[in-house]
Amino acid sequence: MTKKYDFDEVIDRRGTDCIKHDLLEPFFGSADILPVWVADMDFRVPDFIMDAIRKRLEHDVLGYTYRSEGFFQSVVGWVKRRHNWTIDREWITFSPGVVSAITASVLAHTDPGDKVIVQPPVYFPFFESVRGVQRRLVENPLKLENGRYYFDLEDLESKIDSKTRMMLLCSPHNPGGMVWKREELEALAQICDRHNILMVSDEIHADLLFDGQVHTPYAMVSESAAQNSVICMAPSNTFNVAGLSTSVVIIPNPEIRKKFDKLMQTLHINMGNIPGAVALEAAYTHGDEWLGQMMGYVQDNYRFLEEYFEKNLPHVRVMKPEATFLVWLDFRAYGMKDKQLNKFIVENAKTGLNNGGRFGTGGDGFMRINIGCPLSILAEALDRLREAFSQPGLL
Repeated sequence: MTKKYDFDEVIDRRGTDCIKHDLLEPFFGSADILPVWVADMDFRVPDFIMDAIRKRLEHDVLGYTYRSEGFFQSVVGWVKRRHNWTIDREWITFSPGVVSAITASVLAHTDPGDKVIVQPPVYFPFFESVRGVQRRLVENPLKLENGRYYFDLEDLESKIDSKTRMMLLCSPHNPGGMVWKREELEALAQICDRHNILMVSDEIHADLLFDGQVHTPYAMVSESAAQNSVICMAPSNTFNVAGLSTSVVIIPNPEIRKKFDKLMQTLHINMGNIPGAVALEAAYTHGDEWLGQMMGYVQDNYRFLEEYFEKNLPHVRVMKPEATFLVWLDFRAYGMKDKQLNKFIVENAKTGLNNGGRFGTGGDGFMRINIGCPLSILAEALDRLREAFSQPGLL
């Protein structure tokens, strides 16, 4: 009999050194805030992961460790089952996180002053991964058409020159929730191939698909794409284990992989930790059923949110996600700039969202909300927003 998981349970995370719940004062200026911001979920880590960690921790020595063959085979099996992607075990390497892998890729494969392309609005650590290591950030903004983002390929071609070495892709897209279609990725890959641009693809949300959606790993679209890409994946967002600092980097090209591994070894961040390795293997071996139930719950939450805004806040446009547990909300009808909008929501709704300006060009006037939480919490957040934006004179 299939176990039914409880996603309605409200878990008090306060006092666990949790960024989402315990750092409200420094981020929002008040601890009296309902947090629906940071991209981790308020659901329990599934039992098969916790059981595996507990079993390993029964052994009282936690010395230097390496990743077992089971670790690698669980990744091979997972990407085959979930994405129909056949990979070699040798392609898999390690990073403590996807952002670490992105920054390491920038360091390993570009030089100071080289150009790296990003596509805003996009996950904001991308910007620091480029600028923070003295590379030149080039923006190729996404086009917003009919409630969905699209690649602007003409603009992309115009931005490429002899100093352009790399591009960062967010696939599926955060914050918009787009699952890029294969033909979209093929068009992108053709441009990168033509100009010898290395693609680093953040695919941390690849497992969080809405019904009917198919994620295509960038390296699957062509052999040239496979040989000129770095694919970053992790169980972190999928199974709510971001605090275990464990991700995988899939690099088919041995020369690109060798450079990446050498940098990770030089920085001494290539070993990982025991609970993280155990959690990844358990998640990718036993996680299919739990993931299906969890995403069913998240999709129900999205339907609730969509209907709620249509009925109660029709001036807020909701971008329909195709993946992730994040929803991109368009508040531009209210005419507030980024900081003003965030301040209004914090002070009047006592709710913490991610302000769109952090995601770069095109994010002003948007907010990102996390719906990976019990419905009761989401409903409370939406009620607070409705009350705040129902004040007379706002429109």
